[in-house]
Amino acid sequence: MADCKAKPARGATGQLTTKAPSDRAKEKVAKRHMSNSNGTDEGATALDDLSALEEAFRKFAIHGDTRAMGREMHGKNWSKLCKDCNVIDGKNVTTTDVDIVFSKVKAKSFRTITFDQFKDALEELAQKRFKGKIKEEAIQEIHKLIEGNSPLISGVTKTVLSPTLTRLTDTSKFTGSHKERFDQSGKGRGRAGREYLVHDTGYVAGYKHAGTYDQKVKGTKPN
Repeated sequence: MADCKAKPARGATGQLTTKAPSDRAKEKVAKRHMSNSNGTDEGATALDDLSALEEAFRKFAIHGDTRAMGREMHGKNWSKLCKDCNVIDGKNVTTTDVDIVFSKVKAKSFRTITFDQFKDALEELAQKRFKGKIKEEAIQEIHKLIEGNSPLISGVTKTVLSPTLTRLTDTSKFTGSHKERFDQSGKGRGRAGREYLVHDTGYVAGYKHAGTYDQKVKGTKPN
């Protein structure tokens, strides 16, 4: 009589597999969760999966702080975000408004806000920034101001010379031996400005018509 019992399936290595289909499905789900959380704390979402608003939040949250993870934002960076993204317009929303909202949404005794608290803060400012719009439209508009933006880096500050320093470095006003060290354009003359160099031309030092004798008397051009 033929054996009607189902034979257990063999794996790729030839070994018998005894796991039920439900067990294999659970194992796949567990592996998927492990791969999503690999390299991050508590399975944090990868940067590529973030919304444009949350990506901007993280960029501003880590600005100026090498130890920041991007999950919380200090009040200083919150103010910078509002300035750089034109949330502060100086009319409807001011720096004071931004500071008040930050204190309102953050947890008591905390100095930072989370992304959810950040969205609550934007909701508080939305209708002040976009008066005349309904709440949902105002929130969308304020999100558009921030999405895709990064912290602005100020340009290099130009050096401004004080009147005293300008006077001391103006070579045209130098006198005595200091005056001899620079030409009329202010460029240094090097050794010639520091030492008396002997010329073997036969002319007195400082004579301005050296080499013109042959040209005037004999009509020949100087070499």
